[in-house]
Amino acid sequence: MNAIHTDVAVVGAGIAGLTTALRLSEQGVSTLVLERGESEKYMCNTRMAGGAFHVAHQDVADDAQVILGAIASRTGGSASTELVEALANDIGEATQWLKRQGVRFIKVGHESYRKHTLAPPIATRGREYWVGRGGDVLLRTLAGGVTRHGGKILHGVRATALTMRDGACVGLHAQSATGPVAIEARAVVICDGGFHSDMDLLREFISPAPEKLKQRNAQTGRGDGLRMAREAGAQLVGLNRFYGHVLAQDAMHNDDLWPFPMMDFVCAAGIVVDMAGRRFMNEGLGGVTMANTIAAQADPLGATVIFDAEIWNGPGREYLISANPTLVSGGGTLYTASDLGSLASQVGLPADVLQQTVAQYNAAVDGGATDSLVPTRSTGGYPAWPIRKAPFHAVKLCAGITYTMGGIATDADGRVLDQASRPIANLYAAGCATGGIEGGGDREQVAYIGGLSRSTVFGLRAANAIASTLVPA
Repeated sequence: MNAIHTDVAVVGAGIAGLTTALRLSEQGVSTLVLERGESEKYMCNTRMAGGAFHVAHQDVADDAQVILGAIASRTGGSASTELVEALANDIGEATQWLKRQGVRFIKVGHESYRKHTLAPPIATRGREYWVGRGGDVLLRTLAGGVTRHGGKILHGVRATALTMRDGACVGLHAQSATGPVAIEARAVVICDGGFHSDMDLLREFISPAPEKLKQRNAQTGRGDGLRMAREAGAQLVGLNRFYGHVLAQDAMHNDDLWPFPMMDFVCAAGIVVDMAGRRFMNEGLGGVTMANTIAAQADPLGATVIFDAEIWNGPGREYLISANPTLVSGGGTLYTASDLGSLASQVGLPADVLQQTVAQYNAAVDGGATDSLVPTRSTGGYPAWPIRKAPFHAVKLCAGITYTMGGIATDADGRVLDQASRPIANLYAAGCATGGIEGGGDREQVAYIGGLSRSTVFGLRAANAIASTLVPA
């Protein structure tokens, strides 16, 4: 068995891992990054990301109090106070740190939360929309910084278990193409992302039928770090939520229909029904919540969105890569009929039930009483549009999962906590392998905060905490 000695071993070379490694390396700490991907162009979610840096849809340059308010509104106060305050207070400087490393940002679109989008922005079409753009360039920039400061990145090495001694982490075991590797380290940082691509963990925490979710990601989130931490006694939090969007069901077999177009805006304007033709969710809570609700159904492929010409030509054209016309041009199925009965027949729904559902919904919209619907229909975030102008449309849906929001519990400096909320010595975690800040809430709405931003902030905080206590050997 090969043996390697290092000050710090970082598991995963996405944005959290490389941020952590670069910050450690520039402070003179001997750092080794383990990346399961075999080539220098390894896939991960960061490489494919849309690239918007925001916190709860607030610009990263906004005042910390504004950001804190946005997080509180999203989470209903359920997120860890120390994590929330660290994120809100640090994100501005963390973004400036990225800029100092050579990472470039650009404003994309009219939304304020896109003022800091990774440059060059992603392409609006094609399977290689990310190549040479945003996240791809960011990873290459950070990796170059790591090696320039003396850090090392090992590709094709998969971490398999932590090495624990007297309750402290002293290294880890890994597997490479040439055999097992034993790594002795004075600290280990888990940064390998969520468990969004592991069917067993998804079935345990997210969906009864995870094979019916669309992997709207790099398919590299296997939950290795979460498993290792759990075996070492770490506390896990918020595992039942994920970040994702509603997609056309055709995306399950048509790669031209993911990660875009999203069906979120169409669904948020119209109604989403089950196979019985009845609404089963609050469409006004937005795409992330709707995707989670669909995924939790006994059959996650049983949802259909019903809408009309006004919605298709209004909200259907929202976003940079809009559902109208991208759904059809990408080969997706748009069911169309002159009346709801005919539409129901095409989609395979009971016509009488669907007509009754739409009639009840329209009456509530006309009377400003959508909160009386069952389930209720909020209008604070997205207005409810009536469904009455022919032609009528339907699209069969699926939930697209991008990353899981829950994971390893940590404090604000990335120290992994045990079941009694005490730090496990020498063990840290950052990025989407961790939980406690996204997903929860005392309301129905899923709290999406922003994966790129939290990964950067807590990668830096973990690195700084380690460097402040670790004298290089």
